[in-house]
Amino acid sequence: MNLILLENIENVGFKDEIVSVKSGFGRNFLIPRGKAVLATETSVKQLNEKLKQQERKEEELITAAKKIAEELKNIELKIKAKVAEDKKKIFGSINSSHFIENLSTLGYDIDKRFVKLGMIKELGKYEAEVRLHRNLSVTIPFEVIKE
Repeated sequence: MNLILLENIENVGFKDEIVSVKSGFGRNFLIPRGKAVLATETSVKQLNEKLKQQERKEEELITAAKKIAEELKNIELKIKAKVAEDKKKIFGSINSSHFIENLSTLGYDIDKRFVKLGMIKELGKYEAEVRLHRNLSVTIPFEVIKE
């Protein structure tokens, strides 16, 4: 039995993929629970049209993400932090929330879940990896300075 999956199903396939499964599994589990539909001629045509439209949208998203990546590579980001008595270590640490706050002041709205930072507990220069798209990441240099 050929089905079009409506969501990712472990050990079966991914969303919008045509898979072949045993008829009992399809009729008794996948179709009644809304996880798949029969792969008829019309549903396959609809799926192909949907995938074409998604591909165009995906290309637009990638183009926009590349433009933002080029802009982010050229910015000079400075994060201010309170410094302890030894003039090198900072109180607490710098995390992705601090990084995102400083980026937003420059006009970039990025979700903090897509930012990778190491442990930052001292003044100095660092780099953050920001994932702008599933296929595109950019490394942004920044500096932690005394407040």
